[in-house]
Amino acid sequence: MKQTVVLNPGGGVGHVVPMLELAKVFLKHGYDVSMVLLEPLFKLSGALAVERHVASNPSVSFHVLPPLPAPDFASSGKHPFLLVLQLLHQYNELLESFLRSIPRQRLHSLVIDMFCVDAIDVCAKLGVPVYTFFASGVSVLSILTQLPKFLAGRETGLKELGDTPLDFLGVPPMPASHLIKELLEHPEDEMCKAMASSWERNTETMGVLVNSFESLESRAARTLRDPLCVPGKVLPPIYCVGPLVGEGAKEAAERNECLGWLDSQPDHSVVFLCFGSKGTFSAEQLKEIAVGLENSGQRFIWVVRTPPTTTEGFKKYMEQRPELDLDAVFPEGFMERTQDRGFIVTSWAPQVDVLRHPATGTFVTHCGWNSTLEGITAGVPMLCWPQYAEQKMNKVFMTADMGVAVELEGYNSDFVKAEELEAKVRLVMESEEGRQLRARSAAREKEAEAALEEGGSSHAAFVQFLSDAENLGE
Repeated sequence: MKQTVVLNPGGGVGHVVPMLELAKVFLKHGYDVSMVLLEPLFKLSGALAVERHVASNPSVSFHVLPPLPAPDFASSGKHPFLLVLQLLHQYNELLESFLRSIPRQRLHSLVIDMFCVDAIDVCAKLGVPVYTFFASGVSVLSILTQLPKFLAGRETGLKELGDTPLDFLGVPPMPASHLIKELLEHPEDEMCKAMASSWERNTETMGVLVNSFESLESRAARTLRDPLCVPGKVLPPIYCVGPLVGEGAKEAAERNECLGWLDSQPDHSVVFLCFGSKGTFSAEQLKEIAVGLENSGQRFIWVVRTPPTTTEGFKKYMEQRPELDLDAVFPEGFMERTQDRGFIVTSWAPQVDVLRHPATGTFVTHCGWNSTLEGITAGVPMLCWPQYAEQKMNKVFMTADMGVAVELEGYNSDFVKAEELEAKVRLVMESEEGRQLRARSAAREKEAEAALEEGGSSHAAFVQFLSDAENLGE
């Protein structure tokens, strides 16, 4: 009898996508996979994107839990993250009903997203094994695991430390300002406490599957396995099972127009700018980017979005993705002057396919972990422009530890000048330093491939996880 693994990604597309890649690994090892989806959350973050991924994964059984009222982000006065945690907690009863509908002897485990920690209580009640899937990197996990002890006893928030480097085991010195913004508030602040508590509970499951590979973040992985990592706390096993990255389009009919444009460009000649599903800039910043790209003289593909000014506008924007008036956004004449060497995308771009195309030479990224891994597995050097969540932390790891990226100065003051973008694009595309960066990126690509092969570190880690899970069940 096949056993069933239930995956609970909780949030929107950025959480659903890597967990779908994890689903494929379970399927390859002979398990049935069910994924529970929470309608209010995936609708908020981009229902069309989630639906596209659902449709392209027919081997996974999807179960949309009955809808609960969506949080009123506009008028509640609470931070949206607190409302999301509250909603995830409210779904516990419905999640329990779904888990009870699966015969116990068939139910292998529940694998939860990093924010779905309240589901641990459901599993304890039912006697169901529960594991965490940490969709970001091991280095971020290492810091967030150590942080609650670090915050304990502090009488002031970390915000006042500014860029002071903080020392955590297993990672480079981390400027305080680069931690997740909400963790910089006073330790007794409701948001800070809720977030720190979530991170603490991530390591209260039977094991943590991480979307990374051992050689990419070996120091952080060793640290999390060291009994001294968090004094007084026994951490569960850590399994590096990545990089879990999508395969891109399989059929010629699925090819996006921008890929056809790339086909006519020389190898390693195109700068690709894409900033994730929430990556938007002010009109002033967009003009600055345009000037920098034009003055660099390089070919480019640029995914352009502008931000709505209200919460309701953001929600509508995420659902509809309206077309932009490019002439109103760019400097006068920009489109005409760059028409032979630039391609503008105003909706969705097939990022994996673009990054793996031979013509792509540099990736300007917001440093979200999914995008970071997609850049690494394509062997493309990156320019870091982090914006929110853990992205500034990722920037430190990408530049100081992994050697696959260079930062764009100005990201920490929320404005990158045209001259800086031009200079860094030229550095990566034209200089000796850029050639060395490209060589390191190519080496990381080979490491990633080796990790996933049979007998590779990530393949072996997943086999070990299955063995450990079986032993726990005996």
